[in-house]
Amino acid sequence: MLSGRRLDLLDPSPLDIEIEDIAHGLARVARWNGQTTGPHIFSVAQHSLLVEAIASTLHAELSDKAKLAILLHDAPEYVIGDMISPFKVVLGDAYKVFEQRLLEAIHIRFGLPAVLPAALLRTTKRADHIAAFLEATRLAGFAREEALRFFGRPQPLPRAIDAYLAPWGADEAKARFLARFEELCPPA
Repeated sequence: MLSGRRLDLLDPSPLDIEIEDIAHGLARVARWNGQTTGPHIFSVAQHSLLVEAIASTLHAELSDKAKLAILLHDAPEYVIGDMISPFKVVLGDAYKVFEQRLLEAIHIRFGLPAVLPAALLRTTKRADHIAAFLEATRLAGFAREEALRFFGRPQPLPRAIDAYLAPWGADEAKARFLARFEELCPPA
């Protein structure tokens, strides 16, 4: 990692995980395999901020720890990339186990339970589906009807969410991700 840490991908240690490495990697990983409109990729860092903003809008009662968990929901992708769902299915359980082990190490590193409560996982999944619908229809060329079949009907959201749907450059995505992380998990 750029921080100098060496992360054992088969047995990740929370001690080898740094938020700067996560933010840097996620800001450079493209959602939708880069098949989006605009001069910049739509990064996983920006997607993570979008999902957290949606979840926070729909569930005002979320604690900062819950919001942090949502922000980090795709954090393993800083080293494994963002694979499209059909390919994850082909790879099967081995991929899921690897991804989960890395996510658990990330959670422990930042003071979250290794395995999140089911209700928080459902909240994250719902916000993730809404984000995917918005990204698909506004950035990735999906027709509304097609997106509805894949992601379900999104709930109405305030216009402020639209600000997350104009792709940012990698440096901006990294800076915004780190800033939100600092808000939710201030240094001790």
